[in-house]
Amino acid sequence: MTAVPRQLALALEHAESFSREDFLSGACNAAALALVERWPDWPNRSVVIVGPEGAGKSHLGAIWAQAAGARIVAARRLGEVDPLRALATGALLVEDLDAGTLDERALFHLMNLVREEHAFLLITARVAPTTMRLAVPDLASRLRAVPSVTLTAPDDALLQALLVKLAADRQLTLGDDLIRYLMPRIERSFAGARVALARLDEEAMRRQRPLTRALASELFRQAPE
Repeated sequence: MTAVPRQLALALEHAESFSREDFLSGACNAAALALVERWPDWPNRSVVIVGPEGAGKSHLGAIWAQAAGARIVAARRLGEVDPLRALATGALLVEDLDAGTLDERALFHLMNLVREEHAFLLITARVAPTTMRLAVPDLASRLRAVPSVTLTAPDDALLQALLVKLAADRQLTLGDDLIRYLMPRIERSFAGARVALARLDEEAMRRQRPLTRALASELFRQAPE
């Protein structure tokens, strides 16, 4: 008897819009969004947005970069860039600050240039820079003086809206019954919603079945601990 090959789901990239119109706002990110939209009337020329993976830091950064004409550089690559050229537009977004991959002296030099050039700097990080173990004392002191806002976990309304948006990004539609079923059974975070929707979509493609509550019940029988 010849075995029937299993249908394989293709791992396709799904474009996610980072426009202001597609940003989902709620109590968890209101302070950060207000700060971004308040630019250039900031309490300091450098600010930090802190939040877990998938919480919307890159989306907020993209909104600000578009408004400010800012260049964007990954924090781990700061030692590879010319800081004066990076600040050529007068604004810079430094993404994903992480003490483990950070060139501390490069960031300290950059922050000094921001002050000297009267430029603007937005930093995103998963944890507050004030809690990072840094080897350069002057950098630690400088970061403690930078105002920050923190993104928190989404409420029910925002999490439901996120599921709808993530599905739309994949050109999918989620029924209300499916959303109600998923809500208590997925991790209550932006990252958790992304993982759950990707899992559901990939399994539906693999089985060549529509996205239904019945399919979800086979994948998400229990709420996460």
